[in-house]
Amino acid sequence: MTETSGIVMNSVSYSIGGRTILRNFDLQLMPGVNRTILGVSGVGKTTILKLILGLIRPDSGTISIDGTAISSLSESQLTLARKHIAIVFQGGALFDSMTVGENVGYRLIEEGLLPADKIEAIVKEKLGFVGLEKTIDLYPAELSGGMKKRVAIARALAADPRYIFFDEPTTGLDPIGVYNIQQLMLRLQEQGKTTLMVTHDMPTAFAVSDRFSFIHNAELVFDGVKDALESSEIPAVREFFAPGRSSLFTYIEEQVEV
Repeated sequence: MTETSGIVMNSVSYSIGGRTILRNFDLQLMPGVNRTILGVSGVGKTTILKLILGLIRPDSGTISIDGTAISSLSESQLTLARKHIAIVFQGGALFDSMTVGENVGYRLIEEGLLPADKIEAIVKEKLGFVGLEKTIDLYPAELSGGMKKRVAIARALAADPRYIFFDEPTTGLDPIGVYNIQQLMLRLQEQGKTTLMVTHDMPTAFAVSDRFSFIHNAELVFDGVKDALESSEIPAVREFFAPGRSSLFTYIEEQVEV
């Protein structure tokens, strides 16, 4: 890796509909350092992933991927810049009309750079990694929620990304499904992948992440390791871990504004 490797957001601000989502937000995702973004629902965590992917543009500030500033890139240039990033969406986001195998190989098929037999081999390899090689000819409707998310991980791996984003990967899963996702994320990290996760699942966050970013009122209020997070005296962080009666009305008011 070079000194410019990594994903960096510097003083990024973003608003929509008159509401400020992020204000002077900073984030560093260095290769090999796995990070989780925390905060109450609606605070803008998923917005960060969209900004990095170039799906939306910041009002101000800079975003770079491995040394390339992306904010002013054209769509074709963005495609190249985010080539090494993949995202596992909250619901899996599989195409219902395609088989599992077609879903996993979709990005490679669209790129058109590899022959069909090579794509098929990659699809089988990635499905094997998540323990679902026997589902290759099934359709998403035939899978459980946990299996869909594992297929989504296989799809993310197919293009051999350097960074993998996870948007609430354990939502709606039973304890076994959660454990499976945790173990897959740890195996990815052992293979050298760098992960950025948005979640409310603190056991999973603590199991797979090295550093944590906490957002409150559109600003980054904490950036550090687990021990520092758990012992933080920042009011918003303390309330997040131990909500009281006053939290109910604060939370409702925040959600109404969203």
